[in-house]
Amino acid sequence: MSLTLPLPHLADQYQLDPDVVYLNHGSFGAVPRPVFESYQRWQKELEANPVIFLGGRLPGLLAQAREKLGAFINAAPDDLTFVPNVTYALNIVTRSIDLNAGDKVLTTGHEYAAIDKAWRFNCEKASAQLVKQPFAVPVADPAAVVEQIWAGVDERTRVISLSHITSPSALTLPVAEICRRARNAGIISVVDGAHAPGQLDLDMEEIGADFYGGNCHKWLSSARGAGFLYARPDSQDLLEPLVVGHGWDTETPGVSRFQDYFTSMGTIDPAAYLSVPAAIDFQERNEWPQVRQACHQLLKETEQRILALSGLPPISPETMWEQMRLVLLPGKVDAYQRLWEDDRIVVPVGQQGGQPGVRISVQAYNSPADLDTLVRALEKGAAAA
Repeated sequence: MSLTLPLPHLADQYQLDPDVVYLNHGSFGAVPRPVFESYQRWQKELEANPVIFLGGRLPGLLAQAREKLGAFINAAPDDLTFVPNVTYALNIVTRSIDLNAGDKVLTTGHEYAAIDKAWRFNCEKASAQLVKQPFAVPVADPAAVVEQIWAGVDERTRVISLSHITSPSALTLPVAEICRRARNAGIISVVDGAHAPGQLDLDMEEIGADFYGGNCHKWLSSARGAGFLYARPDSQDLLEPLVVGHGWDTETPGVSRFQDYFTSMGTIDPAAYLSVPAAIDFQERNEWPQVRQACHQLLKETEQRILALSGLPPISPETMWEQMRLVLLPGKVDAYQRLWEDDRIVVPVGQQGGQPGVRISVQAYNSPADLDTLVRALEKGAAAA
């Protein structure tokens, strides 16, 4: 069964301001009411008896949440640890890998700025080199992206780090093939999956990355502050704790060093982590593959309308995006900088290769009227450009 937006029974579950056209789910997500209520229940349970909750119940509760998440992304629960976000997850990786002078970390020019800086920080300390390998946009063929990225590999390449879905350009990259080649070449593979959980069907075994960081508070719509780090079993010994806590220099019976290092990090509010199963349940109850397809279709139609303003091409084939899309605009970026002030539209406007573009997110709460409002606003900007 296919679905068509709007979906009032789902839109009513979100708590967004109805006077705002919210087309930026990709930045910070939005939490459905049942998930938010689960989050608050966990906070209340903690407050009722903090010592028993944090000192006694929490390890078992986190294990249950990891089991639910592991089944959702095809990963063993013991190969996952909860973290606040992908920036934190990949800082664990970047600060752990022992780079030497002359080593190279290969990435692309489409990466999230915080992750780019994390690698640059470590490369500068080690006198290693961060290589931003370009690939051509517009993309004609995903297979060509693999070859263009791989062309940057040489005998000094120690790590390949790239996004599953890029943040600035909203492109889904062929990470499984890159990870397969990296493993065969003895290169460490690291994937920034901030936008993937809830937007793509994930299978950690199939992707094959040594390390994969994902956010649950974006497209999976858990409470904010819930992400995960996945580490392949044969790569876990490479990791060191970003924060040394009780789990360091500890051997808990039946618990791996990976779990010891990254689960016992001092006092936290774990309610966001514990809301992840509720987010998975919410999407499973509401036929999320069909919801995603309806969002994709509305975004596809909107892209066609926007590109008609300029005659510019789409930046990739349809197979390289799901619910988030960068659409190029005519003129200069300044012409589109008042979408919030003039039209109460929340959507990022940036540039790709010097051409202005708008990165549109479509989620279950969006309607065709939301996209109509955006198109009319962009038409005004194009006329003034």
